[in-house]
Amino acid sequence: MYNVVLKLHSYWAYLVLLVLIIAVINALIKVFGDKEYEAKDFRISLFTLIVSHIQLLIGLVLYFVSPRFELWSELGGGVMKDSLSRLYLVEHPLVNIIAVALITIGYSKHKKKLTSKAKLKPLAVFYSIALVLLLSRIPWSIWLA
Repeated sequence: MYNVVLKLHSYWAYLVLLVLIIAVINALIKVFGDKEYEAKDFRISLFTLIVSHIQLLIGLVLYFVSPRFELWSELGGGVMKDSLSRLYLVEHPLVNIIAVALITIGYSKHKKKLTSKAKLKPLAVFYSIALVLLLSRIPWSIWLA
């Protein structure tokens, strides 16, 4: 089960990154180009919200079925001393939960606005910060290998 969830989490991450990058670029172009908010923008932001939440759920399942999870009981506070264990057990989950929360906040804030610029600005800001956070905590050396 672990290997299946790990593969799903890894491949779904490509989709999340692709959709989030599209959403960020779309929002930034529209904000700085003073363009109108359209139904397409709503669909892009909603799809980004959905795929990121699915990734979070897959990640939470992976976290608890992972053999690394047992390191908490074996190492205790020693998890923080080992950089790879800290990345997988603390930094990656925590930062990515924050990133998904920012995507959710940006989506929620944009729905309450009435004008195009006011709708696009929270998407651009919150989704951009979420993208930077996600990119910062991906275990690149393992993921790209």
